[in-house]
Amino acid sequence: MRLIMLGAPGAGKGTQAKRIADKYTIPHISTGDIFRANIKNETELGMKAKTYMDKGLLVPDDLVVDIVADRLNQRDCDKGFILDGFPRTIPQAKALDEALQVMDITLDYVINVDVPDEAIVKRMAGRRACSVCGATYHLKHNPPKKEDQCDVCHGTLIQRDDDKEETVLKRLTVYHEQTKPLIDYYTKKDELVTVDGTRDIDLVTEEIIRLLGD
Repeated sequence: MRLIMLGAPGAGKGTQAKRIADKYTIPHISTGDIFRANIKNETELGMKAKTYMDKGLLVPDDLVVDIVADRLNQRDCDKGFILDGFPRTIPQAKALDEALQVMDITLDYVINVDVPDEAIVKRMAGRRACSVCGATYHLKHNPPKKEDQCDVCHGTLIQRDDDKEETVLKRLTVYHEQTKPLIDYYTKKDELVTVDGTRDIDLVTEEIIRLLGD
């Protein structure tokens, strides 16, 4: 099963990607994780990416695609993968298509987790993260056992800057400008399936599995 997960920030695509990866025993591939791993291991691609990141510059699309393609070439991807957070733009999607063609890999589905902006702003406002171990919670949907305290390490829970309304609205603006056009792009390629991400997490997972045919 070879998949791409799309959705606005806060739509829950990361959570669903992890669940689908576990269901089909395929790696959940986040570009952030790939970058960190390459930089930590001081690979040639990682060092190239680091030169841009250290200057506060965006890593060029062709280098990002090279790093993603290198990850997809690893043995654990033989039975499939789920890409989370990439591609983010039409140029990246086209470059990924070319790379997959060279690798003789065909995507099965692109899953779009659809949540309206106003629901995302409310959802993100309830998010909390542990200041020590990074574990995440939601005041309504996944509350900690003890208020403002992490269940795992008992660290203090905080609201990250990324989850504050002003920041969320800015991130959504970027999403609509750069990433949302991918919905039309993959629809025209007949690869897109859309699920209603406003419902209970388990129901969203069940619908995705149904749409994937299992």
